[in-house]
Amino acid sequence: MYISIRQANIQDTLIVSDVLLEAASWLQQRGIPLWHDSEVSPASISKDVTNGLYFIAEWAGEPAGTIRFQLEDLLFWPDISQEDSAFIHRFAVRRRYSGGKVSSALLTWAIEHAQTLGRYYLRLDCDASRPRLKAVYERFGFRHHSDRQVGAYFVSRYEYEILSQVT
Repeated sequence: MYISIRQANIQDTLIVSDVLLEAASWLQQRGIPLWHDSEVSPASISKDVTNGLYFIAEWAGEPAGTIRFQLEDLLFWPDISQEDSAFIHRFAVRRRYSGGKVSSALLTWAIEHAQTLGRYYLRLDCDASRPRLKAVYERFGFRHHSDRQVGAYFVSRYEYEILSQVT
């Protein structure tokens, strides 16, 4: 089955929110809170959707996952040069599409998209207390960069080297 990835538009705000809310609810049920419903509500994400930051993975035309792709992240990565990196957040896959294909397609797309923009790194963060999620990123090829306290969150930061920098 072919997975396609496209930029979300304002009409997709509910779809993006639904995917994020489903993931948040599933994690909450397992005692692993991630996002509060208010953080991923349509009202909360509509500006980022309108600004073209969200992308949707579709499996046979059905929304299967989403990712926020940005070229600056001063909140979680204030200590690095922003110009050589792309950043992903709010990465989620609907439960019925779990198993790795959709998440791998989204990560591969993000790496390729960052590469077309001339970025050297794709960076992400996750809750530092989630070893299984960290292992997924590491198996994909991300390497642990550092841990950092960001407000109420203690996160592990990861990077994927895309292009070797010429010095």
